[in-house]
Amino acid sequence: MRFLITGGAGFIGSHLVDELLSSGENVVVIDNFNLYYDPEIKWKNISNAQENPNFKLLEGDILDKDLLNEIFSSFDIDILVHMAAQAGVRGSIKNPELYTKVNVLGTLNLLEMCKKYKICLLKVSRKIFFIKPTQFIPETSSNCH
Repeated sequence: MRFLITGGAGFIGSHLVDELLSSGENVVVIDNFNLYYDPEIKWKNISNAQENPNFKLLEGDILDKDLLNEIFSSFDIDILVHMAAQAGVRGSIKNPELYTKVNVLGTLNLLEMCKKYKICLLKVSRKIFFIKPTQFIPETSSNCH
């Protein structure tokens, strides 16, 4: 399978990338390397992945519809894992327009691409990493269609 991971150079995303690559999956990452999260740390996060032939990194933004269309039409994506976001409560108060653009319109762009290219979307919330699940849902490909 080929995964597209938005925000895949971040802390959680890069760990997912490493896990998928170690399982033999093909992974495409799009990340904008903005200054909110030190870009040097992000480059370090994905340094091992860059040596893997099943890995492709694209530096870009989920607000760029033309780029997204090019990615979705060029790569045979099976599953999108959407982890890109403008994070941080303080920043959202100081610059609500940026947060709305990235977190709402960027997500809408991805939803439109998933609909157009008939791709399964997995939206990841950081909250899931800090709660105890009460019910497990089997991860089968039939859940994506």
